[in-house]
Amino acid sequence: MQFQQLKYVIAVAEECNFTRAAERCLVGQSALSHQIRALEEELGVELFARTSRRVELTQAGEAFLPHAKECLKQMSAAKRSVATKAIEGSLTIGVISTATAIDFPEVLSRFHAVHPAVGISLQSGGSDTFIEQIRKGSMDVALLGVSADTDLHGLRKHELMRERLVAVLPVGHRLAGRRNLHLSELSGEPFIDFPAGGPGRRQTDLAFRKAGLTRTVAFEAMEVGLMVELAAHGLGIALLPPGSVPASPGIRAVQVIDGPTRVQYLAWSQYNSTAAAQAFVDDCISFADPLLSLSRSPKRD
Repeated sequence: MQFQQLKYVIAVAEECNFTRAAERCLVGQSALSHQIRALEEELGVELFARTSRRVELTQAGEAFLPHAKECLKQMSAAKRSVATKAIEGSLTIGVISTATAIDFPEVLSRFHAVHPAVGISLQSGGSDTFIEQIRKGSMDVALLGVSADTDLHGLRKHELMRERLVAVLPVGHRLAGRRNLHLSELSGEPFIDFPAGGPGRRQTDLAFRKAGLTRTVAFEAMEVGLMVELAAHGLGIALLPPGSVPASPGIRAVQVIDGPTRVQYLAWSQYNSTAAAQAFVDDCISFADPLLSLSRSPKRD
């Protein structure tokens, strides 16, 4: 017994006419009649009494119809269940504190609505840690912020955003009123930055090194909020992603024309990506690049 056969039986019973039932089901009348006849042969009874003017349910048809409707209802529910809950299991996602390329809570909300059976664990931390966890298989997907030359072997990635860092200055600083700056104008200033060797600092160290400039990092911190507070109190200058700098009366964010750049990536395993991880990746890419969701062929490395 097939899904379409039940639909055809119900349509004919309600329309009392094979032609109208076929039009309702968007199928040719001969195909509809053939499927109903095949079902009657399978059941060993006639469901309809056919005359030249009218089609009526037989006694067997009357008994069969409510079961057909219930069966169709259950089959439809099963199809919806497969479409929305086929993906199960767990998903571990790493999110850096300066991830601004996509509205992550919105993406997560949409994903959970479609795949409620997937258990999600969110982790905060640094990009280097996330990269290693993905390689080891203990993390499925991560939002990263790294320099363009960061080694991402063993990972697949999709570029979400490429941005130039801005100088965060105390409001009373001599350069705070400028519209833009050059890196050389900042080299003699004390800096507030992420710990040495980490991905949050790497692009800035690289930019100064390539420009042949030196600088002094007077304060190291892990949290952007703390770095901004230190800058507001005149303890140094921070170079930060523009989207992560909060509005504050105590600071000014100034563009640095030749300043360091960083890339925000969506990254996942190249070798053992799960169905849940792949579904989340697809959702993120579709959210970030709506046109890619139409082509269904996003460019990934």
